[in-house]
Amino acid sequence: MKAVIPTAGLGTRLMPATKEQPKEMLPVFASYDESLCIKPLVQLVFEQLFDTGYREFCFVVGRNKRAIEDHFTPDRRYVEQLDNKGKNRQASLLESFYRKVEATTMVWINQPEPLGFGHAVQLTKPFVGTYPILVHAGDTYIISRENYHLKRLVEEHNKTKADATIALQEIPDPRSHGVAEVVEEAKELMIKGVEEKPERPRTNLAIMPLYIFEPIIFRALEATQPGKGGEIQLTDGIQKLIEWGLRVNAIKLKEDEIRLDIGTPETYWAALSLSYKYFKK
Repeated sequence: MKAVIPTAGLGTRLMPATKEQPKEMLPVFASYDESLCIKPLVQLVFEQLFDTGYREFCFVVGRNKRAIEDHFTPDRRYVEQLDNKGKNRQASLLESFYRKVEATTMVWINQPEPLGFGHAVQLTKPFVGTYPILVHAGDTYIISRENYHLKRLVEEHNKTKADATIALQEIPDPRSHGVAEVVEEAKELMIKGVEEKPERPRTNLAIMPLYIFEPIIFRALEATQPGKGGEIQLTDGIQKLIEWGLRVNAIKLKEDEIRLDIGTPETYWAALSLSYKYFKK
């Protein structure tokens, strides 16, 4: 299965910090060699998917997101400089990341205009071909023991032969997210409807930006008109699958699985606090 990581959003709620720096490159706390370090959040997403077995990646970037591609370009001279200055731990940290980058195939697709998350996914059709894909936003990271949430997502998708499988989380106020209505049948969560950022949510089940899709999603996105914000919303494409009578299933994040979201100043502060407390242990 191939992995798609959209990173082309403008990050307007974090400006001016994100005018030149992509929000996905904002740092959070992590660990390396059993001690605390700081990594760009999109690097954490990539490394987590790599550690779960993914080796083919497609990043969707905006016109001002060159910093992400630069970061994912190994710089051996810089590693040597660190070693020569006795900064061995820092050199080892970078070397570990570069080894993972060099063991993968990476494709970079440009989204010149911010036309929506669904549009970003739509652009990856030539990369994906006829295979299922995992889509993981570059500005959200989920901490779980041994990456169990990713394994559950894949297992659920394969077991039910769904056309789409998405991650959900129960939150008190889901109005800033896509929201799902579900029914449980034979221990399966089947999605009966989704809505993007509703004023009056029908449930508290927020859609997390982590999905597995069969290639039919591209046909659904082609048939989807611009929605909230005048953009092509991935949530609306999922709703199209449901209207076509296709199977859309879900998993729910467990209470001990931690979501780091850097979309707003408030959630970024929470991401820093949560990641520090978790990785400081």
